Amino acid sequence: MPGFELFGDLEKKEVNDVLENGVLMRYGFDGMRNGHWKAKELEKALENTFQVNHAQLVSSGTAAISVALAAAGVGAGDEVILPTFTFVASFEAVMMLGAIPILVDIDDTLTLSPQAVEKAITPKTKAIMVVHMCGSMANMDAHQNICSKNNLLLVEDACQAIGATYKGKVLGSLGDLGCFSFDFVKTITCGEGGAVITNNKDYYIHSDHYSDHGHDHVGNDRGAESHPFLGYNFRISELHAAVGLAQIKRLPEILKIQKKNYSILRDALSQIPEVTFRTVPDGGEENYSFLNFFLPDLEIALKVSEAFKNQGVDACFQYYNNNWHYIRKWDHLKDLKSLFPIPAEVKTGLEYLKTKEFPQSDHFIGRNISCLIKLSWTEEQVNERAKKMFEIIKSILLNSY
Repeated sequence: MPGFELFGDLEKKEVNDVLENGVLMRYGFDGMRNGHWKAKELEKALENTFQVNHAQLVSSGTAAISVALAAAGVGAGDEVILPTFTFVASFEAVMMLGAIPILVDIDDTLTLSPQAVEKAITPKTKAIMVVHMCGSMANMDAHQNICSKNNLLLVEDACQAIGATYKGKVLGSLGDLGCFSFDFVKTITCGEGGAVITNNKDYYIHSDHYSDHGHDHVGNDRGAESHPFLGYNFRISELHAAVGLAQIKRLPEILKIQKKNYSILRDALSQIPEVTFRTVPDGGEENYSFLNFFLPDLEIALKVSEAFKNQGVDACFQYYNNNWHYIRKWDHLKDLKSLFPIPAEVKTGLEYLKTKEFPQSDHFIGRNISCLIKLSWTEEQVNERAKKMFEIIKSILLNSY
């Protein structure tokens, strides 16, 4: 999956442009740039690639989520519904705004369950944040309908699913705002970086200002710019943007390689009747960055995961006991371990986590194994991996009955 696996002269050329003109900051210093505006070029490339009106680069995927929510008016005391299976950044970004993350069950898509969302809506709910984990999507029709019916924002965290599509539209472009990450292990990388995309002009303007201390970016004299409202520093640098500008050009090639390698592994495991695969909603196409499959139960999944590690099948994850991605191990969230005082309203809003259980999420995460698809594998290596995975699973299944 990681874009850094396809890294070379194209990236070096774009970065060299920045180093030669010496302007590392995305704003100002117009006379020194020799015409190089890498962040602006990448924003335009994102708009063209994802067929949206506006793109705003920021410093990370986490920043993208906070900026997107803030730009749409989410703040203190508001509730944001998100899934139990995500990356910790999702709830961190919500809490940074003084808002309350309301975690609900996933379904067999490994993403947000529409039924669970509907049950969680309260008068305080401001937004639903779908997280397109491991390269595939939630049932976007259902979530769009829920948001429309309840007058809620729909925010897409597409950080792990860049390039995946739903009914012909790129993930991130279906909601009110979409968020991407370009960190070192994402499908395309800037080293560090992220982006907010939207078709709403007001949300774009808010994102542009909020991510740079509230600067309005009017005119070409940075010192004379006004500040319509408070903001923070979530800027990306020109160096990071330059890397991303090269990487976005590689996206079609990256997706093609991922699909090829994914298909070889999936075809092999499809021959095992006890192996099933995550549901991809009708009209959806993954970006093929992960192969996600289910085994009959938690015990077998744990045995397969351990055997994969012991026998050299790397980059396969069993998330049931993973403290980065699944709620069972988020003790720092449940116990509100923080270096700074957490507002009383947020503390009260998160009390539910001390007792709430998520059996439906446990059912799917417990049986799931998620395998990263690498770009650097040769065809021989992929076929060898497919054979080894098949043999390990068959052996463990045979000894389990």
